Amino acid sequence: MPDTLSILTGEYERLRLAAGHDAIELDLGCGKGGYLLELARRFPDRLIIGADVMLGRLRKIKRKAERRGLDNVMLLRVEAWSLLPLLPDGVLDRIHILCPDPWPKARHRAHRLITSELLGRLAGKLTATGVLHLATDNGPYLETMRAAIAPLASYREDREGIRDAVEIQTDFERGFAARGVAVGHLSYRREEQLV
Repeated sequence: MPDTLSILTGEYERLRLAAGHDAIELDLGCGKGGYLLELARRFPDRLIIGADVMLGRLRKIKRKAERRGLDNVMLLRVEAWSLLPLLPDGVLDRIHILCPDPWPKARHRAHRLITSELLGRLAGKLTATGVLHLATDNGPYLETMRAAIAPLASYREDREGIRDAVEIQTDFERGFAARGVAVGHLSYRREEQLV
């Protein structure tokens, strides 16, 4: 397995993504990696990129991927906003942002990852028909996600975009399910802009 963990700090050139994959997916904020590893197992023809800020988690994911013989995993230690300029435009077939911290207290909401600005910038990283997959266990945050994407003409809702992966659960989602807490999933396909 090639070296799969890159720590991105400072200034870097755009990522060079390995050719030879049928699709490229990004698990942004991959956490403990349960979702990412299952995607990689089910779809060995796809490059599955996991990005997170927690180096310890990423090292554990790397070891698990190596033990399982998954050679289609790439891990990046990077904050979401710092990753955007490093990704080439139009290269991702699917972006997953699953169970991000909802920052439920009103005074902390400015820390939320999901904003119209972030979602708008992510649209440019998707292929012409790429899919954005969002999920949260927090009902008000789910509505905030919907509201953040609503003004963006670059997306249209498309539940089929996650049909092959919707039953895969993140580590957090399994914990929520054990407590009887539902996780809402949203799926949007990029709309090609006609000029």
